[in-house]
Amino acid sequence: MNYRNSHFLRNHIKSILDFYHNGIVDETGGFFQNFLDNGSVFDPQKRHLVSSTRMVFNYCKAFQLFGDEEYLHRAEHGIAYLREYHWDSGRGGYNWTLNGHKAEDQTNHCYGLAFVVLAFAAALDAGFEDAREDLFEAFDLMERHFWLEDRGLYADEASFDWAIVSNYRGQNANMHCCEAMLAAYEATRDDKFLNRAYQLATKFSQEMADKADGFIWEHYTPTLAVDWNYNREDPKNLYRPWGFQLGHQTEWTKLLLTLHGHVPEQWMVDRAKALFDRALSIGWDDTYGGIYYGFSPDGAICDDEKYFWVQAETFAAAARLAVVTEEDQYWSWYDRIWAYADAHMIDHQHGAWYRVLDRANKKLSIKKSIAGGKCDYHTLGSCWDVLRLMQAR
Repeated sequence: MNYRNSHFLRNHIKSILDFYHNGIVDETGGFFQNFLDNGSVFDPQKRHLVSSTRMVFNYCKAFQLFGDEEYLHRAEHGIAYLREYHWDSGRGGYNWTLNGHKAEDQTNHCYGLAFVVLAFAAALDAGFEDAREDLFEAFDLMERHFWLEDRGLYADEASFDWAIVSNYRGQNANMHCCEAMLAAYEATRDDKFLNRAYQLATKFSQEMADKADGFIWEHYTPTLAVDWNYNREDPKNLYRPWGFQLGHQTEWTKLLLTLHGHVPEQWMVDRAKALFDRALSIGWDDTYGGIYYGFSPDGAICDDEKYFWVQAETFAAAARLAVVTEEDQYWSWYDRIWAYADAHMIDHQHGAWYRVLDRANKKLSIKKSIAGGKCDYHTLGSCWDVLRLMQAR
């Protein structure tokens, strides 16, 4: 199989979209977000801001790639749901979770706002000109409530009324803010987004990584000291797991090289290579294949499960490294990761990717997608990223 072929990548994106096609649209508003392996919906009332925004991204990119008006209508359907149900004008924030279209958890998360920015950037890029105002308003919301000028990063969480901002400082929300800022810049060409992306990339891939032997740790104190013990007793926390996350090292690789395409500074390539090379030297499973989830500060694997998004983000990072460095080893990594995913992660019977496997590549659940946890944005987005990389060559 030629995984570098644009025809293959387009067809794979289409196969992911096809898995969701018949059952995803809720005619009363938004998208269903919980799917079993066979495509049937469970827990139809549960909605999560992260999935709602990512699905808008998926359909905007699908329309740009295939030109199918159905994808455009679905993107519009998802945008309407963000505006009408997730957005709460009374308190000036986006609802984190909904149940039956009613607010359930109204905690304000910077992570969620990052994906709001990403969704509206994708919408603007796909031709929804009215998304421009939403994009800038979401950015202003982040800046007003979460940006910490004296620290050079975003805070993570605030109460529903914005009165209390948590002391927790983390890299995950900031990483996705960097991703969102790059998308916003590409959609608007407004330098303020590129400048913020640059600031975040410098902060975490250099300053913060230098505090942890060159890797990027997940959790920090209010003074930005490394918090080695945060969530040690909850290592599988969905958004704040303990340990060095292998997929986040390679996701930063991809972001650094995306930034390099706009601001070509050599340190970005050097740090991207270092993160990728060291992560794969620790995290690739030579026995069963695939990339582990996490490793502890002493270098031991602390979570040996195989998550879909880790494999997807890493093959995209490998492709970017291959193009920028012109080193064949990175195409070899790209092919190896794809071959693993093809053999174990992709559901060739029903479509899309399994969410998580054990070390020996056995499914841990029949739940393929869960609200807030998976809607194949990582897989579709990584294929999209490689496609546009090839088109730019």
